[in-house]
Amino acid sequence: MRPMLATPGAHVPPGEEWIHEVKWDGIRLVGESEQGRTQTRLITRNSNDATPAWPEIATGPERDIVVDGEVIALNDSGLPDFRVLMDRMHNRDVRRAARFAERIPATYMVFDLLRLDGRLLIEESWAERRKVLEAVHADGDLGSWQLPATYDDGQMLHEVTRAQGLEGIVSKRRGSRYRPGERSKDWIKLAHRYRASLVVGGWRPEVGTEGGTERLGALLVGQPTPQGLIYRGRVGSGITGKRAQRLGELLRETGRSPFAGPDVDPDGGVPTVDVRGTHWVEPLLVVEVETHGTAVASASYKGRLRQPSFIGIRDDVSPEDL
Repeated sequence: MRPMLATPGAHVPPGEEWIHEVKWDGIRLVGESEQGRTQTRLITRNSNDATPAWPEIATGPERDIVVDGEVIALNDSGLPDFRVLMDRMHNRDVRRAARFAERIPATYMVFDLLRLDGRLLIEESWAERRKVLEAVHADGDLGSWQLPATYDDGQMLHEVTRAQGLEGIVSKRRGSRYRPGERSKDWIKLAHRYRASLVVGGWRPEVGTEGGTERLGALLVGQPTPQGLIYRGRVGSGITGKRAQRLGELLRETGRSPFAGPDVDPDGGVPTVDVRGTHWVEPLLVVEVETHGTAVASASYKGRLRQPSFIGIRDDVSPEDL
């Protein structure tokens, strides 16, 4: 079952019909357990089996249950940080996963209940699903999985999470049903720092390595739209060493640019300065990028990212998901 997705928002929705939660900076996974099965299946947003990567989470409840949640790990400052999980999320080797679990322990934050003991709950309201989930937690049936708190005062939570350096908040309608795979306005996400999942359309060599053995130094990334892949900028910060090598292994070069041209979108073409020396690739790989402000929607920057930095590869998301 694919997870329900939140719609980006500009402000905290007011009123008693909304409940508010912390937005965790981690990896979204659906957990599926069955009675008598000792291991929980952990499924990514694009329906890939990620169970081998998370042995400390996969030993979940020994009953029929399907939950939605976020896997998190803490950085040196004690805050959830997606970057800490990057090496773990791509690993499928059992022995290496066990070593990761000791060195970079992860926690599964369960925030929704989709099925319990054969009862499908997705047509129930969020309030009813939460009530049943809290009862399961009170009985100790979630095991090591955590049940994060919810808050009535969204504005307060928004201010506190910003002050504490957390990613943001998610506001949900109490009466909302669960819509697998859909992005719904019944769930609103507000992030304190802007993150974007974008598609790689090309790469440029590191300065000083043109010709001979070229090392990957920057990515050209774009946003999928009905009009094609719209160019959003060049990302070089954060791409070093093993990251550059891993990216190079995953990119498939092609003979032409995958980006939409100016005839499709006045800001969609790749500038000449970014075309020179670029190796075009098939638009198959999704990466996470952090930038200053919501630049993709900024007219003053012509839809370009502002001072972007590479965060990681998103193999749990496909270009079609975007």
